[in-house]
Amino acid sequence: MKYSFVIPCYNSSKTIEGVVREIEETMASISDSFEIILVNDKSPDNTKDVIFSLAETRQNIKAVSFAKNFGQHSALLAGYRFSEGEYVISLDDDGQTPANQVSRLIDKLNEGYDVVFARYQTKHHSAFRNFGSRVNDYMACTLIGKPKDLFLSSYFIAKRFVIDEMVKYRNSFPYISGLVLRTTSSIANVDVDHRSREIGTSGYTFRKLLMLWLNGFTAFSVKPLRIGALAGAALAGIGLLICIYALFNKLTNPHAVVGWASMMGVVTVIGGAILLMLGLIGEYLGRVYISLNDSPQYVIRETKGIGKQDEKE
Repeated sequence: MKYSFVIPCYNSSKTIEGVVREIEETMASISDSFEIILVNDKSPDNTKDVIFSLAETRQNIKAVSFAKNFGQHSALLAGYRFSEGEYVISLDDDGQTPANQVSRLIDKLNEGYDVVFARYQTKHHSAFRNFGSRVNDYMACTLIGKPKDLFLSSYFIAKRFVIDEMVKYRNSFPYISGLVLRTTSSIANVDVDHRSREIGTSGYTFRKLLMLWLNGFTAFSVKPLRIGALAGAALAGIGLLICIYALFNKLTNPHAVVGWASMMGVVTVIGGAILLMLGLIGEYLGRVYISLNDSPQYVIRETKGIGKQDEKE
């Protein structure tokens, strides 16, 4: 198998057939050795019925359905584990990532890179989604060492050895970009178009974006703990300076009255910093606890077009 397309599916009953059709039309001029793995992330609509119907009518389509919603990144890892292609391509189920431009990613990969991400000059997302992407990009640069000139997106191609290394990750909080960045530094971008969404709305809510950010900086970096320690040291230094100032002021001016408001302000700032740090430590410990309990990345309820490969899980 030459190419594997992995697509996480959620609320895509009206769009996924068009995405599959576009892949088939595009690959007709590139290679006939390809497969499509569709992973239903417990979508509330009839996405599962649609992708299973596609798997019944096409031999090169595999359908996987989760028992509950585990998130896009877990769905991608599930698809990777069932993929057989020498090159693995990830893209969205809504048609906004142009499958008909996959040759641009393939050509760039053939220049010697291990992973190539699609880069969009203009993104047709909502303002909220674009803001979330910018925050995620800043965190990736700051916390997990992403080069500033590298654009990360959900549309990318990776070589087999990269995918094989990524699927070794068994913890409960996968983060695909972090797995890519810790596997290889031979990563490039190639410009592709980004389409407007024609049907439905993005499945990313504020809560899901927040969980994605937490996964990014707690699963692959201890920098937040170090930042918290530095912040604590800085606040302690500020507190010491305030105490020295208050003592000096009292010695030079015995009638000076120490302000209650300033004292409460200092206590509030330091107390808030302590609680923030404790909460951050608790987040790390909670994730360690969940991982030690072998909480699954995902649970597969049903597959179609896979056969004996079900034994992988």
